[in-house]
Amino acid sequence: MDRGEKRVKSELPGAGRILFPGIALYAAGVLAGGVAGSLSTPLGRVGIAIRVAGLLLLAWGAIRRRSLTIWIFWAMLAGIELGLDAPRLAIQLRVLSDIFLRLIRVIVGPLILGTLITGIAGHGDLRAVGRLGLKSLIYFEVLTTIALAIGLVAIDVSKVGTHLHAGSASTAAASALPGGSGLAEAHPAQAPQQISWQEFLIHVFPESIAKSMADNQILQVAVFAILFGLALARLNEERRAPMMRLAESLTETMFAFTNLVMYFAPFGVGAALAYTVAQSGLGVMLSLGRLLLLLYIALIAFALLAMLPAALIARIPVREFLRAVAEPATIAFATSTSEAALPRSMEVMEAFGVPRRIVAFVIPTGYSFNLAGSALYLSLASVFVAQAAGFRMELRTQIVMLGTLMLMSKGLAGVPRAGLVVLMAMSSIFGLPEGPIFVVLGIDALMDMGRTTVNVVGNCLAAAVVARWEGEFRSEAPSEQVLAAVED
Repeated sequence: MDRGEKRVKSELPGAGRILFPGIALYAAGVLAGGVAGSLSTPLGRVGIAIRVAGLLLLAWGAIRRRSLTIWIFWAMLAGIELGLDAPRLAIQLRVLSDIFLRLIRVIVGPLILGTLITGIAGHGDLRAVGRLGLKSLIYFEVLTTIALAIGLVAIDVSKVGTHLHAGSASTAAASALPGGSGLAEAHPAQAPQQISWQEFLIHVFPESIAKSMADNQILQVAVFAILFGLALARLNEERRAPMMRLAESLTETMFAFTNLVMYFAPFGVGAALAYTVAQSGLGVMLSLGRLLLLLYIALIAFALLAMLPAALIARIPVREFLRAVAEPATIAFATSTSEAALPRSMEVMEAFGVPRRIVAFVIPTGYSFNLAGSALYLSLASVFVAQAAGFRMELRTQIVMLGTLMLMSKGLAGVPRAGLVVLMAMSSIFGLPEGPIFVVLGIDALMDMGRTTVNVVGNCLAAAVVARWEGEFRSEAPSEQVLAAVED
């Protein structure tokens, strides 16, 4: 048992003793006084008092756990409560969400520049790896493309975001609050302009990287970073090293900057939800519930339609594989962090029969190139944001978005709240409003558990498939140390 698993098992019970009663108390308050209990009735006052007590218990749990995720979840509930009970005050708090929006915007350009350069130039030795690297990349890109497509099909068929937009319009029209224009106008943006493919292609390439950064033209920044990384990878080690150190320093600095900004996330998320509920009512929560359910259905569909066929085609024993990856998958689901499951993933796959050299290359490389669960979420969430704002995205635009997400997701493994960063980038590229993104962030932790689990299981499967493709699956016995570690 590794340290990551021990930490998970020791922390979860302590968290549950505080968090689950807090959630239960809040739910009891909803049942006692109704969802929008009024201060004018005794039962309504009792319901509000119980819900506030539940929020206080959750806040105590967040203080004890020192968990940003719990604080964001608490802020989501507190924002909903404030939007219901004090709508006029909630509307005034929009300034906090606007400040958070500005802080996130300033992160995106430098972070994508640094991560893409280091991600691409850092894999400049793929040519030396040869056939193994090529086969791994082919598998990664095929599975990622399928994941993106499943996300797009799921959101287009279900149209979950349109429920949010319709609810916002209807409730705002009936609201007595001034300026009650709903979620779509919470952070206004112009609908995407229809341009020719020639104009789009020209717009992709930057005239000046400084101008692209200043104008927050994220796609141009990404193209520059990709070309720069490819050029850097062609240099010899001596000439490449100084620029790599600079890019890595920029990346690490932006990681630290992102962590600093994320301390403000509970205020931004709480204020955004308070404003949205005050303007649009509780319809937003129903739409978020539908989005969460849709994501997990889409992830299961990806597992059945893409991962299972890949395993069967490669003649991987599925039941044995599922037993082998159960432990790292549990760690990933509990921590919402792929890195916590990485050591265990490598151990169990070597014990499963994948040679160490393939495990050592495929699984770490997959953390940059094979984040299928995250890719599915990003395609689904991007169109959800457009639907929530009332924008109709044509198939051509969605295909361009799919290709853009394919590029944007590379090298973002380990980025704090990477989903938020990429969604903000997509809003800049395609002219979408940022308001719905903050609403999605409120349930990001619940969605992160599912997509992280798929990322981890997908990378383990990739190692087994590539090993079979190379004709080396179960060609050598695992070391005694690995077997002993897996059996512990």
